Amino acid sequence: MNSKPEVTIIVAPRERFSYTRESLESIYEHTQLPFKLIYVDGGSPSHIKKYLETQAAEKQFQVIRTAHYLSPNHARNLGLRKVDTKYVVFIDNDVVVTPGWLKAAVDCAEETNATVVSPLVCQYLPLHEEVHCAGGESGIKVETKNDTTRRRFIEKIFKQGRKVADVRPKLQRGETGLAEFHCMMVRTEIFDKIGLLDEGLLNTKEHVDLCILVAEAGGTIYLEPDSLVTYVPGPPLEWSDIGYYMLRWSDGWEMASLKRLREKWNLSEDKYFQNKYKRLGWRRKMTIIEPICQKLSFGNRFLSKVAGKLVGKADRLLNHYITSSYAKKHLQNNSNQNPPTQPPNAVTASSQG
Repeated sequence: MNSKPEVTIIVAPRERFSYTRESLESIYEHTQLPFKLIYVDGGSPSHIKKYLETQAAEKQFQVIRTAHYLSPNHARNLGLRKVDTKYVVFIDNDVVVTPGWLKAAVDCAEETNATVVSPLVCQYLPLHEEVHCAGGESGIKVETKNDTTRRRFIEKIFKQGRKVADVRPKLQRGETGLAEFHCMMVRTEIFDKIGLLDEGLLNTKEHVDLCILVAEAGGTIYLEPDSLVTYVPGPPLEWSDIGYYMLRWSDGWEMASLKRLREKWNLSEDKYFQNKYKRLGWRRKMTIIEPICQKLSFGNRFLSKVAGKLVGKADRLLNHYITSSYAKKHLQNNSNQNPPTQPPNAVTASSQG
């Protein structure tokens, strides 16, 4: 890599640590364009810590390590403060990239003057076969009825669950309204206008918040389907993943994030938020509680129901303890330490519902 890099890749923890090797090795194997890399390591277990130290010495990238877990936007901001390149890529530590992914994103930005470029993001194994996000919509929809004004939150993801083989031939580079933090490339100068990422959003809708701010600042978001990546969510989870996973998807973090979102954008507490409240903890239920109940009940439906209630109650108690303990140690001076400018009362970033 002889020429000076125009891109810094920031790898941040998403929900686990056990896919670190596969993700990092894919970046170095499939990225020919010169780049810098900053790996933000928030409290990973000792074997991952040692692996990253070895790789950083060998490949000459920077590791920012904290002994405690980090919310995703906090981790991203730690890396963002170190960026001195034209572009920054935010990518989660459970994402696998494909050959030419970064060059395609940079070409898109250079040729369209895009502020944000989203690759075609896939999901699950086998790799690169099922679409997770092919762009979408984001914004605040303002509705006035009977002299009452309501501000509604808009998020829509395109093509999720479709087969790449079916949709890829029809997809073309074009402007869109949504990119996700699984992987996105951003023109670094936009942060001079919108500030750092909002750390008050601890675990949800950070990507929508960023997209709305970019649109308000006059920026554009493009989908570049020639850039292809896949995120690989758990399960299975290793034991060393459980603590972070439970904190990352805790009821407390989600409620705090939804509250921050409502207050920041002056949103009505409508069905969107009511449904979010009802589904609190669904990831823990799917990934941790239900597998435990299946083992305890030996396939018996009655025992499974009983086990579900007991394990669910234990989960809520443990979850509350984990989040409250973390908050006392690490969140007192961190929450909202870099809040962006509050939005105007009647701005509409998108009018499509």
